Amino acid sequence: MKQLALDFSVVVEPTLDNFAVGRNAELVQHLRALALARTKERFVYLWGASGSGRTHLVKGTLAACAATGSSVAYVSHETAASLPPALDEAALVGVDDVQHLSQTAQVALFNLYNTLLDRPAALIVAGHAPPSRLDLRADLVTRLAAGLVYEVHALNDSEKAQALAEHAALRGFSLAPEVADYLLTHVRRDMTVLLALVDTLDRHSLEQQRPVTVPMVRAVLARQQDAQ
Repeated sequence: MKQLALDFSVVVEPTLDNFAVGRNAELVQHLRALALARTKERFVYLWGASGSGRTHLVKGTLAACAATGSSVAYVSHETAASLPPALDEAALVGVDDVQHLSQTAQVALFNLYNTLLDRPAALIVAGHAPPSRLDLRADLVTRLAAGLVYEVHALNDSEKAQALAEHAALRGFSLAPEVADYLLTHVRRDMTVLLALVDTLDRHSLEQQRPVTVPMVRAVLARQQDAQ
């Protein structure tokens, strides 16, 4: 019997299409418009708890913008201390984990914001709390609060199960409720990881000509554990 080679090290790139929307429909709709330069609101701040998907949305918006041929740039707090001049030329800049910015990086982001105001460019920033609760320079907090501010709502268990079932349906198979429940209790609850695992289970099911069941999930996870 042919065995499926499982590779859980494959990174699934975040996009707006593979983001589990849940209660964030309005936010995702605006980010699509932002990526296509179809909105006058060019400055967006996202906040939410760890695991809510704010980094996914920043990277996904940049990917959607880049797909149009526009120049984009992603900045993490580790690389923000000295923002490169090239950012001034980007159509869309994404800055993640703003709460961790150093004093130098905060000044650089403030200056970048002012520069982008004078250009047909956009900025999306993400942090762990709303602007008013950030321990940052007052002038930067004012800038971040001046644009659109959205809370990214994390999916609850019911929404995650529904998202997994819908993803499976798009791939042409039915994900039984007990399988979804097993995944949510035995796998890291990051939606990118869970969706990638559903893809792997689908491939395994096709290779083995068997439906996706809890015993299959156990076998796949055990094989992955043995490979580590």
